[in-house]
Amino acid sequence: MGRSPPADRRGYAAAISAYAIWGLFPLYWYQLKAVPAVQIVAHRVVWCAVFVVGWLALRGESGWLRRALAAPRVLPMLVASSVLISVNWGIYIWAVTHGRVLDASLGYFIGPLANVLVGVLWLRERLSGPQWIAVGCAALGVMWLTARFGEPPWVALTLAASFCLYGLIRKLVAVESMPGLAIESLILLLPALGWLGFSEWRGVGAFGHGGAWRDALLVFGGALTALPLLGFAYGARRLPYSVLGLLQYLAPTLQMLCGLLFLGEAFTYDRLLGFACIWLGLVVFAADGWFGARHLPASG
Repeated sequence: MGRSPPADRRGYAAAISAYAIWGLFPLYWYQLKAVPAVQIVAHRVVWCAVFVVGWLALRGESGWLRRALAAPRVLPMLVASSVLISVNWGIYIWAVTHGRVLDASLGYFIGPLANVLVGVLWLRERLSGPQWIAVGCAALGVMWLTARFGEPPWVALTLAASFCLYGLIRKLVAVESMPGLAIESLILLLPALGWLGFSEWRGVGAFGHGGAWRDALLVFGGALTALPLLGFAYGARRLPYSVLGLLQYLAPTLQMLCGLLFLGEAFTYDRLLGFACIWLGLVVFAADGWFGARHLPASG
């Protein structure tokens, strides 16, 4: 039996670029800290819709909307996923603009383990012994942070839960990544435009009132939403799943470094212990997936 084809360099470059952009997002959104988080999300939706629909049009995919909505239950599922991703974007941007980048990075560290729990609860998957250990370590870390700080790490848990459920829906719905993002953006477009109009009517609108640089950041945020997805989709088709699973930790690692090195957030001893428990769980989880993938029989 032959081996699967090796990953090409362009696949690595695309995937690493996608995770790097996601990891460096805090430095981008922090420049907009004077803008309310809901307005930033609204602009992100509007300009993401413009860029993604424009990209599909440039590729000549004129029938993408009809094809995407032809399958049953696609529209209601994408309505649900659009609500989840808007919540995820809103909490993440709020965290970045309110000095909670480390909490946000924790959410994306927890994410892979949250996916494991979703697999157990919704997809009736069975966990291996190492996976149970990994989930237990993460739970211990969350309990430690809750005990030491007097409340659950709600930013991290909300980000992990919303993105995990979003991923579950996108796994179940039969739509490609870019058409799916385009439909989600179009679903959210009217509420986003309505909120921006309401903000302008109240005299608190940000666009056009804070200089060309801030306006450019708001507009280009839509493109930055789509670009990593393009890179990720390209890399996912060319990289082994085990490699992609390890690369996903690049984004929260870079987010954490942004918070520590550039945004001045404190990494206390109590927080370090909580993170360490979760990191230990991730090491166990990643090692189990890596060795499991290496021992799968080659196809071909």
